[in-house]
Amino acid sequence: MVMTSQRAVAEGHSKNNGNSYEVIIVGGSFAGMSGAMQLARARRRILIVDAGRPRNRFVASAHGFLGQDGKSPREIIGLARQQLAAYPTVAFFAGEAVEGRRHETHFELGLSDGQAVKASRLLLATGVRDELPVIAGIEERWGVSVFQCPYCHGFEVGGRQLGVIGNHPMSAHQALIVADWGAATYFTQGTFEPDEPQLAMMRARGIRIERAPVVEILGSGTSIDAVRLADGRSVAIQAVFTAPKTHMASGLAEKLGCAFDDGPFGALIRTNEQKQTTVAGVYAAGDAASAMANATLASAAGVMAGVGAHQSLIFEQASSRQGDGHTPIDPEARHAS
Repeated sequence: MVMTSQRAVAEGHSKNNGNSYEVIIVGGSFAGMSGAMQLARARRRILIVDAGRPRNRFVASAHGFLGQDGKSPREIIGLARQQLAAYPTVAFFAGEAVEGRRHETHFELGLSDGQAVKASRLLLATGVRDELPVIAGIEERWGVSVFQCPYCHGFEVGGRQLGVIGNHPMSAHQALIVADWGAATYFTQGTFEPDEPQLAMMRARGIRIERAPVVEILGSGTSIDAVRLADGRSVAIQAVFTAPKTHMASGLAEKLGCAFDDGPFGALIRTNEQKQTTVAGVYAAGDAASAMANATLASAAGVMAGVGAHQSLIFEQASSRQGDGHTPIDPEARHAS
């Protein structure tokens, strides 16, 4: 049974010493839940904060995720939530973390219901917000007949007339990849022109190039029959791929002082191999920290971040007692009522 936010937080407080946790995970999709599972199995007191608006909410099914192919993201995350709820040190909050502050010994987050919670470590799996090209008919088809990743959705539209709409300097590269799934037309939008080596490869792969900008996607409902160009022509297309520009879905990383890198589609939270950000004690995983948007990669990054956060707690606690005359750490003491 999946707990409601109020019940979950109330139970979490009773188990976790009020509003204090060892790790707070912000974001409850593939990366956040995967990190949370590692920490739950390490018997750490954790709170998962999630507003229920994952980036993948527009697609009906996830593909290429081992053992989960064809299931909806909502179903996958729902099952993960049920499994995590069975661990006694896990609590949930349905809402947002709207404020974040660093203190000398901990972090404090302000939640959207006015509560303040604190933790020794944070795991940010806050994701990104997509900015689609400004084209009539594209938003209502996003995740249905307009896609970003051919590895996630190419099989289902394989063999059809495919269009790739340029939206950034890597769009020509995307067209070369998408052409493996069907006859492809690359729309440069008059801006994202392929270079000479790319042009040669496009000719070799039979990719058609259209330089007149796409101004409208045509079709009944969310299907696609064609795209209309600025010069009035229509080109028969049955599915579209484009890579949107991205923006942080949450301002929390910036408020905490994390550094960012310029990714190919937008800013990314800078992390090391253990997924720690430039702020000690803050970890990040998933699309907010990786240019590669893929369920499996997000889940793997979440695992690494969860393990990194856990091990940092272990070694910090051991270091604080080393040579100070204290008795060895008793793991069971964390769970004593």
